Amino acid sequence: MKLLNFRAEGRESVGVLGTRGVLDLGARLGHEVTDALTFIRAGLTGPARTLAALDQADYALTDVEVMKPVGRDTRYFCIGVNYPDRNEEYKDGAERPRYPSLFMRSHTTLVAHGEPIVRPLESEQLDYEGEIVLVIGRGGRRIPQESALAHVFGYSCANEGSVRDWLRHSKFNVTQGKNFDRSGSIGPYIVTADEVGTAALRVMTRVNGEERQNDTSDRMIFGFAYLISYLSRFCTLEPGDVILTGTPSGAGARFDPPRYLRPGDIVEVEVSRVGLLRNQVVDDVG
Repeated sequence: MKLLNFRAEGRESVGVLGTRGVLDLGARLGHEVTDALTFIRAGLTGPARTLAALDQADYALTDVEVMKPVGRDTRYFCIGVNYPDRNEEYKDGAERPRYPSLFMRSHTTLVAHGEPIVRPLESEQLDYEGEIVLVIGRGGRRIPQESALAHVFGYSCANEGSVRDWLRHSKFNVTQGKNFDRSGSIGPYIVTADEVGTAALRVMTRVNGEERQNDTSDRMIFGFAYLISYLSRFCTLEPGDVILTGTPSGAGARFDPPRYLRPGDIVEVEVSRVGLLRNQVVDDVG
């Protein structure tokens, strides 16, 4: 299933995207289901599949506003330097890391598919980072690697945008450069794990149609199962938690000279068997 949050006729809901359009799960499953997060936490995948199999639609996709697939009441775990070529881009002679690099993002830093990404007034060094996203469906603590993928509800795409000069404001902290409002994006929807399967996923990033990043998940330093297991060792993962799994080589900062995003640029992040996330860059107006 392709699960998306949307706005139509003055209300917000969650739906399944099928061949005919959007099936409104919120209207059909009850008032307690208001978005993808409440749907996941209510454990209503079975009834939703039954409805989706009817291939009916309440709205055409063009008649709804697509919103972020996950919302305010969740956590965004972000993994850094998780592809081998990305590690080598730093040219510091360091060996591959023993453990993942990790930071958190606020929900205000990410916009939906089709919404503008904002270059802040404070910097001209807004950069793109295409990533594969995991959405947790079943929580847990100290999850073994061998069963970790069973905790994945589904997958999405993200542009984990970074403000590069603000990443270097302090020695051990990248939080500032990763948390500018509306500096990245996520979506357009969540594709359930059964539909995606277990074969490697390819993530590609294009800027104005030019390919900048292209790599596959089987080359990650820390794979999906390891990341879930590792994160759950220090905190209890909860349904709806989001893991951004790292970006391949080819970010704008690594060109000589750097190729940072400018107003009018179109950034596309595509993940095989998952979808295509597309956003335009605009300047902040203050």
